[in-house]
Amino acid sequence: MTSATRGSILASVLLLLLAVLEAGLARAQEAAPVAPGDDQPSLMKLLARHGSHDLEDERWNAYGQFTYIYGTQLGFLAPYTNAGGSINSLSPNSEQSFTGSATLYLGAQLWRGGEVYLVPEIISERPLSNLKGLGGAVQNFELQKGGAEAPTLYVSRVYLRQTVELGGSRVEEESGPMQLGKSYSSRRLVLIGGNFSILDFFDKNAFDIDPRQGIFNLAFLTYAAYDFASNARGYSYGGVAELYWDKWAARYGRISPPKYPNQLQADYQLAKYYGDQVEIEHRHEGHGGGTVRVLAFRNRENIGRFADAVAAFERNPQDNATTCPGFNYGSNNPTAPDLCWARKPNTKLGIGAFGEQYLVRDVGVFSRGMYADGKTEVDAYTSTDRSLTFGVLAKGSTWSRPNDVTGGGYNFGWASPSHVAYLAMGGIDGFVGDGHIRAAPEQALDVFYSANIRRSFWLAGDYQRITHPAFNADRGPVDIFSVKVHGEF
Repeated sequence: MTSATRGSILASVLLLLLAVLEAGLARAQEAAPVAPGDDQPSLMKLLARHGSHDLEDERWNAYGQFTYIYGTQLGFLAPYTNAGGSINSLSPNSEQSFTGSATLYLGAQLWRGGEVYLVPEIISERPLSNLKGLGGAVQNFELQKGGAEAPTLYVSRVYLRQTVELGGSRVEEESGPMQLGKSYSSRRLVLIGGNFSILDFFDKNAFDIDPRQGIFNLAFLTYAAYDFASNARGYSYGGVAELYWDKWAARYGRISPPKYPNQLQADYQLAKYYGDQVEIEHRHEGHGGGTVRVLAFRNRENIGRFADAVAAFERNPQDNATTCPGFNYGSNNPTAPDLCWARKPNTKLGIGAFGEQYLVRDVGVFSRGMYADGKTEVDAYTSTDRSLTFGVLAKGSTWSRPNDVTGGGYNFGWASPSHVAYLAMGGIDGFVGDGHIRAAPEQALDVFYSANIRRSFWLAGDYQRITHPAFNADRGPVDIFSVKVHGEF
């Protein structure tokens, strides 16, 4: 069976299951008529109407999603590709990519304030050029490092959350994935421990729109320069503490990095190797409402510095990309430095800010930017050292399609001077390295429209233009067209 056939089969299975679920939802709606103003009742709401579930004080809930994204990269101009034996160029030829994912979100209350969440997930994928050649502007945010076309089942999250009420007014949290429908104090302490994505709690997506309903490109999921510690799938073990105080919130988290950069195996020595992050958030209601956040991270990991790799090569040219006996990315360039000769316990720092503001009802703008020190290799996220993003998102209520979503954005990503110097000598990191480089900011334009069809389905189209892929003005621009089918229950 070919890889394309496996991808098509997975897509067909996902669509068939969605059709079955939607049919069941339709039958439930016939038995429980839609309340006025309730455009799209969820399965949990329908259960509540039958008296079997209390959405205002949930003891348990269950949600799910299915997403299939298919993209085509057009051919582009490139005077060289993988020069000198380097291996991390994006192919200049036309390519196709896909991801298919299915997720089940389970939540339950254990005791007063205590909640547990379990999230199994399955994914199949084919990235462009084996996920090489883009610094941060990866065209599909669902792509995972080391993923395969054969569907892979794993537990993405299993964690315990404890809430300690501290007074204030009551805040209603609606039932949803990884959130029981509950009433909490506006002043509370929340403690989380287990396996999760740090993006479940830090730098949440603009306007609380599910990423699978928003902009396709990975550069818009969070700060492209936020090298948050995680395994190759984007998940970590660790703990988070959140303090909510009316319109303010403060968070601290310590999570596990990968044992080797960008690999699946985690390092559980949280006293020795770790990723720390701190975030301060303020929500305001004036001028339509909005949010401002500041986030800083500090990673202590076994990673290499670009300057150290260059110095090792200059001292002894035998310490090059083809001779390292330890973990390396497999470059075939004997005239280039390699990070494997420089790996040791190092610290990586970064700080960023995010802001979102509603302009009118269901239409808002957002921006985020981060400056990382740029001294060390990517360990867990993208090769970007500095990033800046602008975007707009809107729901279709203005044109009488309240469940449609549209928007777009523009992202800039930069490599630091020491990173560029290393790449210019033919070095590679986990994702980029063309063998040569004429440095320029990697830029990504992404515009999309997601149309709601038949209650729980969305069909979306997307266009992206990526300029200076891998921070290299010698190559590109790259045009990518994508479609997405998404369903929820």
